[in-house]
Amino acid sequence: MALLALGSVVSGCVSGPAPANYQAARYAPQHYATAGDRQPQGEWIETAPAHPGAATCHAQSPQELSQYRRAAPTEFASVDPPLAPGDRLSIRVLGDSDRLSGTYVVGNDGTVRLRGMPPTRAGGGSIAAFEQALRTRLVGAGVVRPLRNAVAVSLVEEAGVSVAVSGAVFEPNAVRAGERTPESRIGLKEGAVSGDANIARSVATAIRAAGGVRPDADVRRIYLIRDGAYVELDLSGLVHGWSANDVPITAGDRVIVPSRSCFDADLARPTPLTPPGIRVYMSNLTRSANNNAGAGIGKDTISLPYGTRLLQALVAANCVGGSYMQSDRRAVLISRNPINQRSVVIERDIEKLVRGADRDAYDPFLMPGDAIACYDSRWTNLSEAIGMVSQGVSTVTPAILLDNAL
Repeated sequence: MALLALGSVVSGCVSGPAPANYQAARYAPQHYATAGDRQPQGEWIETAPAHPGAATCHAQSPQELSQYRRAAPTEFASVDPPLAPGDRLSIRVLGDSDRLSGTYVVGNDGTVRLRGMPPTRAGGGSIAAFEQALRTRLVGAGVVRPLRNAVAVSLVEEAGVSVAVSGAVFEPNAVRAGERTPESRIGLKEGAVSGDANIARSVATAIRAAGGVRPDADVRRIYLIRDGAYVELDLSGLVHGWSANDVPITAGDRVIVPSRSCFDADLARPTPLTPPGIRVYMSNLTRSANNNAGAGIGKDTISLPYGTRLLQALVAANCVGGSYMQSDRRAVLISRNPINQRSVVIERDIEKLVRGADRDAYDPFLMPGDAIACYDSRWTNLSEAIGMVSQGVSTVTPAILLDNAL
């Protein structure tokens, strides 16, 4: 009877069916099935293309650009960037020490309000333009004489700005770029200062604040839209280690990152345009570690550098190693196609990833929010089955003996 029970349970110890995916769900060359891997059962069988990663790559300019004027890069790459809300300015009025002269902050509406004077527009324009507008207003009000140096305006600190980033980024949204920490504020400890260069107020910083570019992004053609005009920027140099035209941004700017509709491995690593790190969900519920705490999976384990591959994460989750008899284990990667938002589940034989020289062809890169789960080996399943049967037999035997005694 025990043998029949064991046979019945062991018959269920084989691996479960391979996960099925929609044809368009897989987006990276390493997602395709490899020779010797189980193919999904169901309506279709997907195989790797003749040249993985050689899918047609194309990028189209956003249609909305047709309603804007195309500007030269030099028009947006001004040495004197437009003022933005939160910027601090030093205003000095000739012959005045404390009534009008002082440090002012550009308001949320883009204006600066001098004491006793109507607001003067500053945001969106240069310091020189604001200085001229303020001088004209003060001269017209009879406050100062029409002298060239009647009013002097200088920049004390550039604040962070709000811009919108869309397209092939992981978290398209309105973001803040160039935000200052309390320790890095200028002119608060040093006393009177003039001039600032907030290098974090740039297109690249805004893109990183939006989660960084996806592997399908076209970093050679990134669009910055401002005041009815746009400029096309080539930021590929930030990825490959050479110079790039990363221009300053101001409040209200829009950044659009087009998609090339195919996977570029060069963008699956830390760069000034990609995320520095990712969070991955992990599960390793095995006989040797019957809970995540026992498997050593903590908050530090699931925080991985961008560019990490599945095998590296499996080591972090303690799914690799241990008894060789238990090495016949499988792992699944649960991801989402960032282009069409289709979910995809990739299954891999862990031992093949460890032993195969061609592992890079089927060892996927991890994306933000991916999940990993490890399955027991057949030997672990068999051990569990024997334990279940043994436990069942041991609970029945005392009853049999008691019955015979009576």
